[in-house]
Amino acid sequence: MTLSDTAVGSTVSQRWRSVRWVLLALAVIVGVAVLSAYLTAPRPGGPMDPESTSPEGARALVTILREHGVDVVAAGDIAAVENAARPDTLIVVAQTFYLYDDDLLRRLEALPGDRLLVAPVSRAREELAPELRLDGSTTFGDSEPDCDLREANHAGKVQFGLADAYEAASDVPVTRCYGGALVRYTHEGREVTVVSTADFMTNSGLLKQGNAALAMNLAGSHPRVIWYAPQHSETEGETGGGAGLSDFIPNQVGWIVLQLCLVVALLAVWKGRRIGPLVAEPLPVVVRASETVEGRGRLYRSRRARDRAAEALRTAALQRMTPRVGLGNDAEPPAVVTAVAERCGMSPQAVAHILFGPPPASDPDLVNLAHQLDTIERQVAHS
Repeated sequence: MTLSDTAVGSTVSQRWRSVRWVLLALAVIVGVAVLSAYLTAPRPGGPMDPESTSPEGARALVTILREHGVDVVAAGDIAAVENAARPDTLIVVAQTFYLYDDDLLRRLEALPGDRLLVAPVSRAREELAPELRLDGSTTFGDSEPDCDLREANHAGKVQFGLADAYEAASDVPVTRCYGGALVRYTHEGREVTVVSTADFMTNSGLLKQGNAALAMNLAGSHPRVIWYAPQHSETEGETGGGAGLSDFIPNQVGWIVLQLCLVVALLAVWKGRRIGPLVAEPLPVVVRASETVEGRGRLYRSRRARDRAAEALRTAALQRMTPRVGLGNDAEPPAVVTAVAERCGMSPQAVAHILFGPPPASDPDLVNLAHQLDTIERQVAHS
C-alpha cells in the first residue's frame, strides 16, 4: 500500500464520519415529523364515536373523563359491552345508524349496571326505557334544569335547542329536567337516564354554555363507564360457532384464485396500454332519479326508519329554502323558523314543529309531514 492510498482511505473515512451524523439527524427529524403528523391527524368517525375528532364525534368528552379518573371502556361491539358490563358500571348507549336490531337491543337490556341513553329512536327507547314515552318537544334557547336532579342543577343552563320531551308511561316516578329533554327514573334497582339529544356531548357542542358540565356530570357519575356507539352493523356473523362458506372451500382453491388474480392483473396492464388521449364514451344505461328515490324509500320502509326518512325530507327542504330566505346552510334553527314563518304567514310554533319537530309515529304521519314540507317550500318560493 502506497502513501497516496493511505491518504485517500483516511479522507473517505473522515468524510463518512462527518456525513453519518448529518444522515442520523435527518432520519430523526423525519421520524419525529411522521410521528407528529400521525398523532395530530384528525380522526374521522360517525356520530358519538369515542375516537373521532370530527364535530359530531365524542373524543373530547371521553378524553376529559379519562383525565378526571374515570375508566372509560370504548366498546366497539356488543360482545365487548357484555364482557365489560358489571353492576357498578354505567353503560352509555349513544344512538347511531347501526343501533336498530331487536336482538342487539335485547342483549343490551339484559346487561347489569345503570344506563345513559343518548338520543334514542323509538325502537331503542321502547326496549331500553319502556317506562317512558314522547311528550312533544322542548323550546328553543337556553334551558333551565327546573328539577331536583343534582347533575342538572350543577350544570345550570344548557343549550339543547329543539329536542324531544319525555314523560312517564307508567306509575314509575320520573324526574324530568329541561322541559323533559332529560329524564331519570329507577326501576328494579337500575338507574336509567335518557337525554333526547346528543349535540351537547359532541366535540362541537361542549363549548356552549353549560353543555360540558352537564355532559361530564351525566357520563362521569360512575368510576367505570362503558361507551357504546356502534359504528358498523352487527346483525350478521357475530355469533360464531357454525360453519361458514369458507369452511367448505378446499385449500387448493386459494392458490387457483391467486393465480387467476395475477393473470387478470397482467391482462389489465397489457390491455390498459394505449396511445393518445382518452376517448369519452356515452353511458350504456341512464338511471332515472325517481328510481333512486323509490329504492331509498323502500329501504327506509323495510327498516321502519321513519325518523331517518323524516330527517332526510327536512334536511333537503331546509337546504332548498334557506337560500331563498337569505340564510346560509349553517343558520341556527331559531333564525330559520323566524324567516320561514314570516314568508309563509304561519306561526313560528307550527313551522318549528314541521321543520325541527319529533319524528313521525306512523307512516300516515310521515306522508303528512312530506305534504306539509312541500306546502311550506311552495309558499316560500312564491312569496
